[in-house]
Amino acid sequence: MSSAAVFVLLQTTAFSGGMADLLQHTGIMVKVVLVILALFSFVSWAIILYKGIALRRAYSQSLTFLDVFRRSSKFSEVNSVCVQLKASPLVGVFQAGYVEVNQQVRGPGMNPAPAGQRPTVRSLDSLSRALVRAATVEGTRLERRVTFLATTASVTPFVGLFGTVWGIMNAFGDIGRMGSANLAVVAPGISEALITTAMGLAAAIPAAVFYNFYNSRIKVLSSMMDDFALEFLNIVERNFT
Repeated sequence: MSSAAVFVLLQTTAFSGGMADLLQHTGIMVKVVLVILALFSFVSWAIILYKGIALRRAYSQSLTFLDVFRRSSKFSEVNSVCVQLKASPLVGVFQAGYVEVNQQVRGPGMNPAPAGQRPTVRSLDSLSRALVRAATVEGTRLERRVTFLATTASVTPFVGLFGTVWGIMNAFGDIGRMGSANLAVVAPGISEALITTAMGLAAAIPAAVFYNFYNSRIKVLSSMMDDFALEFLNIVERNFT
């Protein structure tokens, strides 16, 4: 068969309608693979957009909270603005420390210290544990849903590879049925393989990029929580011991 004849045959088969017609002529298994990859990609992009907004708000509100915290002379003043800065993980750490300090200062009966007596905390270790526990909770909240991006980045290339293998198997099957290995016979099966490969990479690459980027942002916020916990402990030690 001449090259001109092959070109004409390709134009009248799966390639005649472009990408839409190519997808229409794919087998059921390849369509299932493409649907799975599309779902992974859709959910990943939803998480990318949501976490991008959430982490940006968390960082900006953390800076605002630190400014309020360092300018205030009383923990009660800081606590009053926490409701406006709930996106910041530092708020959760502060509130856990604030509750623990209040409980230790007031004592079992929850009564304030007698007049003229300086309020004191009984255990800095307990306060430190409360801060660490709150930081862990806030860190888990920041990481929520981000792990799906890692799953997408690691799984979708293999799902696409499965579709690739399936498409190549179909191509070899067509060669066996037609008794010919020319381009017109193998092109549909190879095209199916290439579509799933491309879709797998299209889902995996953004997920991998944003997973690493968001992990770096979460590490910054985690460091801010650790630094704030130490700062909070220092203030309590100076003023309540």
